Amino acid sequence: MSRYEKLFENLKAKNEGAFVPFAVIGEPTLDDSFDVIDTMVQNGADALELGIPFSDPGADGPVIMTADRRALQNGANTPKCFDVIRRLRAKYPDLPIGLLMYINLVYRPGIENFFKMAKDAGVDSVLIADVPVEMFETDGLPWKSAADENGIDLIFIAPPNATDETLVKIAKYSKGYIYLVSRTGVTGTDNQAGHPIAHVVKFLESHNAVPTLLGFGISTREQVHDAVANGTAGAITGSALVKIVEENLNDKTKMLSLIAEKVRDLKAGTRKS
Repeated sequence: MSRYEKLFENLKAKNEGAFVPFAVIGEPTLDDSFDVIDTMVQNGADALELGIPFSDPGADGPVIMTADRRALQNGANTPKCFDVIRRLRAKYPDLPIGLLMYINLVYRPGIENFFKMAKDAGVDSVLIADVPVEMFETDGLPWKSAADENGIDLIFIAPPNATDETLVKIAKYSKGYIYLVSRTGVTGTDNQAGHPIAHVVKFLESHNAVPTLLGFGISTREQVHDAVANGTAGAITGSALVKIVEENLNDKTKMLSLIAEKVRDLKAGTRKS
């Protein structure tokens, strides 16, 4: 069983969903980002979705875009980010660790080399945000073969307004989990989750899809609880946590304390009544 399979099985036995925080590696510095991510795990994160900073993160709103720029200015790059992941894997051997990437970051070192680097660092999954499933189906063989060869799950985004045809493809190609988007647009707490999702979850389940995690606009315990109540396997929160880092750049102790408090609160939303 993969780490994701074990996680979902264990949480199901406990009548819980998964809480998965997103963090930008290298924000505000590489060492500080390790401490931020470590704090998330220590306070209830069931898995991680990590971003390698990119100069033009088109799926992300202003909070994460600014964090990416700050991390790049402070010297973060792909090899250094993999070093941070390697440290996390050494400390948490059973924790699922996923990457949210942009295609240029995969092409830059070369597809095969990138996936080998990811495997060596201990990555479980890769989501390429600017590669929809339709593009993967027509041009994805190099990515699929490189991912399969290195034991990396490829994650796909399921938008709330996807056609049945698109959802069937997502169910077919996704491994690990499916990133179900709560609304159209970019990430950010200013644009709250809103689209009904239960029918999408049921449709994917009817096509033997891997579990779904709901993301985009998830910033409160109530939204996490609603995601689980509507049939998802859990929820992903990014901007609400990245914003805490941004607002406390000059007070690391306060930053980590607020991160810990927020993660505990969001994780509480995954517990089913």
